[in-house]
Amino acid sequence: MVHKPGLTRLTGGGGPVCDDDDCPNVYLSEGGGVVVQGALYAGFTPPDGESAVEIPQSVLREAFDALGW
Repeated sequence: MVHKPGLTRLTGGGGPVCDDDDCPNVYLSEGGGVVVQGALYAGFTPPDGESAVEIPQSVLREAFDALGW
């Protein structure tokens, strides 16, 4: 797993095996925000400066569990 300064990884322990940290994940930032890593979603074009990613529901459930939600 690649260390990402300023981020705490909430997911990745219970899902399928991924190589080189390239699978969908959810992170908690130092400022308390949620950072999502996933496949680029091409269903619409978001405004400049924003992106849309798609992650499996199982990854969100794992993140919610990690946060105690």
